[in-house]
Amino acid sequence: MRKIREVLRLLWVCKLGQRQISRSTGVSKSTVGNFEQRAKRAGLSWAAVEPMDDTDLEDLLFCESEAPKRGQLFVPDWSEIHTEMQRKGVTLSLLWDEYKQPHPEDGYQYSRFCDLYREWCGKLDLSMRQVHRAGEKLFVDYSGQTAPVVDPSTGEVREAEIFVAVLGASNYTYAEATWSQSLPDWISSHVRAFSFIGGVSEIVVPDNLKSGIDKPCRYEPDVNATYHELAVHYGAAVIPARVRKPKDKAKVEVGVQIAERWILARLRNRTFFSLEELNNAIAELLERLNDRPFKKLSGTRRTRFEEIDKPALKPLPAKRYEYADWTKVRVGPDYHVEVDGSYYSVPYELVKTQLEARATATTVEVIHQGKRVASHRRSTRRGQYSTLAEHMPRSHRAYAEWTPERIAGWASKSGPSVVEMVKKVMESRAHPQQGFRSCLGIIRLGKTYGSDRLEAACRRGLAIGAQSYKSIASILKQGLDSKPLDEHASTHEPIDHGNVRGPRYYGREVPSC
Repeated sequence: MRKIREVLRLLWVCKLGQRQISRSTGVSKSTVGNFEQRAKRAGLSWAAVEPMDDTDLEDLLFCESEAPKRGQLFVPDWSEIHTEMQRKGVTLSLLWDEYKQPHPEDGYQYSRFCDLYREWCGKLDLSMRQVHRAGEKLFVDYSGQTAPVVDPSTGEVREAEIFVAVLGASNYTYAEATWSQSLPDWISSHVRAFSFIGGVSEIVVPDNLKSGIDKPCRYEPDVNATYHELAVHYGAAVIPARVRKPKDKAKVEVGVQIAERWILARLRNRTFFSLEELNNAIAELLERLNDRPFKKLSGTRRTRFEEIDKPALKPLPAKRYEYADWTKVRVGPDYHVEVDGSYYSVPYELVKTQLEARATATTVEVIHQGKRVASHRRSTRRGQYSTLAEHMPRSHRAYAEWTPERIAGWASKSGPSVVEMVKKVMESRAHPQQGFRSCLGIIRLGKTYGSDRLEAACRRGLAIGAQSYKSIASILKQGLDSKPLDEHASTHEPIDHGNVRGPRYYGREVPSC
């Protein structure tokens, strides 16, 4: 359902055509059109779809199945269709609607219409110069050449990667050094690139880098969940270049070449002792590169950016994107999921269910069918449990609320001797929790015998050294709580043990020797 949501977002929010959406999401164009038609029949809009959970959306889109109608086949003028497809905002779905209006009975259905058009296009062997619209595409890639950075304390040389971003219409260029091509560095470089250009392009065109694309494929690349979240945050679409098709990202290929020749070549004889120092040097040369006059065109990258790209860019969101890792997790029998070695609770009804976890530097969110079901502060220690009371079953929740202080508070309603007795019981155990049930049993005897008798029984129990529920229950059952305590102390030292009742329990005194 996530891909269906992304298709609808790109259709309604980003206003992309079916071909672009197909390349961005890895879904075929016919399927994109199918989703669009189903959404139209259901009367949906993005404002209605965005807060909707996956189950409700699936019911609305796929509650019915329609059999395709058959009729006489009227072949459209494919060259005219192809010409119309070059115009902004025109999609195959729109052209098919226009084609079907005069031919409702003898026209092709949408899927066959698309297949025939693709077949016709496959016979063309065209090579054309790409024309980039203002603010449309930002091409991103890493340079094949690295820059050495020396550790001043050890002398170890570490190679830094060079990230390059180029706007299609103006060739305005951004470059920076990072320690790796890993996902955190990849995402952070995008955030800084958007800040550098002061806006967001409609489309981001990366290579099939492992950090950004989970499953590189010529036909159906699968965009990483974190990369997809970045695109949603900035309101852009990610359309990876086709595998082994450098012409798809020719702008950044040239940009990388210029960065290597104009920036890295000029820095080849300099020694850098930190990544910050290297990036400061790159920034200085980057300013000169963007202000350098074109050889065959008028102006510079900066002037063309100010005139063409900048007015067409989308504004930056109010907050910068916060990096988050996405992982699939399964709920254990203790209704907790594991994220990076720590454990976080979810509603107990989701036991054994596979969920998605989104972890930032400070929080961990757990997602089920597109909805957040739990949110925790991220643990700083491996093996630590974070449990919310509302996620527990009722029985577990009641047990978790037992504490020595709360037990003593309950006992205080019956009398001071009852409080002293429950404290003795908890102190006699290696861990106070081991005495909780005994203490609750003693307190509940007050419901059967009354608070006054329980107080008297606990007073006698303290006098004879009793430290268990059974002892207090026996005193009450035998009625010994009503007998006066013996005031004469025995010359024998009493045995201090919870299972030994002592002579006073029986109401008589052992004569001294």
